Amino acid sequence: MASASLLQSTSSSFTGVRLPFRSSVAPRLGFSPVTIKAAAGTAVFVDKSEAETVHRLKNVYLEKIIPLLKDEFSYSNMLEVPKVEKIVVNCGIGDASQNAKGLDAAISELALITGQRPVKTKAKTSIAGFKVREGMTLGIAVTLRGNLMYSFLDRLINLALPRTRDFQGVNPNSFDGHGNYSIGFREQSVFPEIKPEIVGKARGMDVCIITTAKTDKEAYKLLSLMGMPFREGSGPSTVVRKKKLKSHHFDSKSRGRR
Repeated sequence: MASASLLQSTSSSFTGVRLPFRSSVAPRLGFSPVTIKAAAGTAVFVDKSEAETVHRLKNVYLEKIIPLLKDEFSYSNMLEVPKVEKIVVNCGIGDASQNAKGLDAAISELALITGQRPVKTKAKTSIAGFKVREGMTLGIAVTLRGNLMYSFLDRLINLALPRTRDFQGVNPNSFDGHGNYSIGFREQSVFPEIKPEIVGKARGMDVCIITTAKTDKEAYKLLSLMGMPFREGSGPSTVVRKKKLKSHHFDSKSRGRR
C-alpha cells in the first residue's frame, strides 16, 4: 500500500496539491503548474520525486497497480491483470476536401499532441445527402501503443483534463461494456503543447482507451488507479443489453399465426 504522503488522484476535486512535471518544460510550453486536490480513498499515487522519471506512469503500473489489482480481483496469474492495450485519438474534419491547409494544420497539431504522425481516414461509402464520396478524406486518426501510449495518457490525466474549462470530473458511464473508455474534447487547446494564441480553428477530438479488462468494473478500477479523475460519488453503471432475436424467431412466430 502506498504511503499517505503520496498524491491521490482518483477523485474530482481539484485544488491543493501540485501536479508533478518537469520545471524546465513549463517555460517552453507556456503554462504554469496546475494544482489539484484529491479526495481520500484507495488509489495509486504520484510521488513528487517520480516527476523526473522516464515513463513514470508505466513504472507506476508495473510496480504498484498490478499488485493492487491482483489482490482485489483475486487473479491467479499476473497476465490476467488488465492493462491499457492501445489509445486511439481521432479528429473529424468535415471540410478536409475543400480546405487542404486546414487539414495540414490539423495533422501538425495532432502530431504535436500525440508525438506520432496521424493517418488520414477516408469514407468507405458514398452518402449523397452529406455530399460525401467514397475515398474522400473525412478526418485523421492516431493509434498509440507502448511507451508513447503511456506518455500520452500521463499528460492527458495530469495536464489536459485539469485545464478543461469548468471541469468537474469525467463521466464514469462512458464505458462500452467491454472495458473500453472514451473521452471527448471540444478543443485541442487543453493540451499544453498547443498554444491558444496560434490556434486557427478549434477542433474537437475523441480519445478511446482500449484495455484488456473483461468488465467495466475492472477497467474503472484500472483507470482510477492510474489517476483518471472520475466524477465524485459515482461509478460505472451496469448496462443490461437485450438479446437480439435472430431471423428464425420471427419465422416461427409467423408460422404459428398461420
